[in-house]
Amino acid sequence: MKVHLVDGTYELFRFHYAPSNREPRSGAQRGVLNTLLDLVADGATHIGIATDHVIKSWRNDLYDGYKDGSDIDPDLFAQFPEVEDLLQFAGFEVWPQVAHEADDAMAAAAALAAADGRVEQVIICTPDKDLAQCVTDNGRVVQLDRRRELTYDRAGVIEKFGVPPESIPDYLGVVGDSADGFPGLAGWGAKSAAAVLTRYGHIENIPRDVADWDVTVRGAAKLALTLHEKFEDALLFRRIATVDLNAPVSNSVDDMAWRGPQPGFDEMCEALGAQRQRQRARKLWEEHQNGS
Repeated sequence: MKVHLVDGTYELFRFHYAPSNREPRSGAQRGVLNTLLDLVADGATHIGIATDHVIKSWRNDLYDGYKDGSDIDPDLFAQFPEVEDLLQFAGFEVWPQVAHEADDAMAAAAALAAADGRVEQVIICTPDKDLAQCVTDNGRVVQLDRRRELTYDRAGVIEKFGVPPESIPDYLGVVGDSADGFPGLAGWGAKSAAAVLTRYGHIENIPRDVADWDVTVRGAAKLALTLHEKFEDALLFRRIATVDLNAPVSNSVDDMAWRGPQPGFDEMCEALGAQRQRQRARKLWEEHQNGS
């Protein structure tokens, strides 16, 4: 079997801000449901959906500037719990995160699924750069950008970022991530970080003295000085960028099997004006039960 892991929060944002969404208070939910049904229609049988039930997480305790959701459109924020209910009524396994983030849950679920010998491949469906750290050498865990139809295995991660999956937290630690609200280190850009980390792998392995560097990088002396002076910041930002595999998810891959529409699903679809999605879900479930 294959296991698909979906960032429900990302999907909700994506459809909320889509040019075709003319109903800010509810339209995004129909889009999220439909894109999950797309996965089913394409043959997915085991799907786990991670959501940010709240925006703040353990990372906010580490760094004051970390994203806190204060800038989120109220119409969008109000749909967070509603889309969780909708997807659960649709028969999907949903993991609403409170102390952790959706990224953590997808990473935890990926580790759980990859450890199951029945699982042929784990597909993490999100373009979020953080999740690239979960991609494995053997192709068991890959990352899929569904919008661009691009799948990243280990070689794909290296081609995109210039570093292997295990160095992604280090890369983000020095480069920063504006979407998450931490800046990285001044002067450290994508190219310089990739060159240095390709050679040394992790932040703590980079020599403090530039004279000991055996990699050629433009502005190396200044980069080395900045890293020396802001070393603790780099480690902090790496910690923030590192997924936490202790996030609460399912106990077994079996829990991720699509269960089909549940009692209450029809009523939710009626309230959302999602009659087309309701009919589609029921048709897919009938086909699923018939083995087609």
